[in-house]
Amino acid sequence: MDREQIVLLDDDWQPIGVGPKLASHNADTPLHLAFSCYVFNQHGEVLITQRAQTKKTWPGIWTNSCCGHPAPGEPIEDAIHRRLQDELGMTVTDLKLVLPKFRYRAECNGIVENECCPVYVAQAASSPTLNPDEVMNQRWLDWSALEADIAAQPEAYSDWCKLQIPLLGQHIPQS
Repeated sequence: MDREQIVLLDDDWQPIGVGPKLASHNADTPLHLAFSCYVFNQHGEVLITQRAQTKKTWPGIWTNSCCGHPAPGEPIEDAIHRRLQDELGMTVTDLKLVLPKFRYRAECNGIVENECCPVYVAQAASSPTLNPDEVMNQRWLDWSALEADIAAQPEAYSDWCKLQIPLLGQHIPQS
């Protein structure tokens, strides 16, 4: 049963209702609220994750550290902490909003993502412990290595990650 709800938005990012998370992600996905988070370690490396093969959207694809949807009434920052714990067993500090108005639309295997997706960065306060239902692999990369890897094999990365990386360069923590 699809108990998780997403926040539906209008084109001005104003909430207009809620919908079931899984059932709403289809060929005609309504605009909704999401988030992306990039976690950095003490060496300035960013954590990237490979989505589990069982994920409905972008299975097996490399992407940012964590992404998801806040529940209705849940502050995005709380949702980020919740999802980092659920997906990666991680805690973070210094959570900071860096791209407040990122929006994208992408399609994979007939499923559309249509999201208003603020982007955050954070510092790792613990090591990842992967939830295999969410994440099948992880890597810590320095920023230039991530950019090079995306350039070399763009098909291996999520559409939102490929769009966010060029916008994030000025916001990455310096080691």
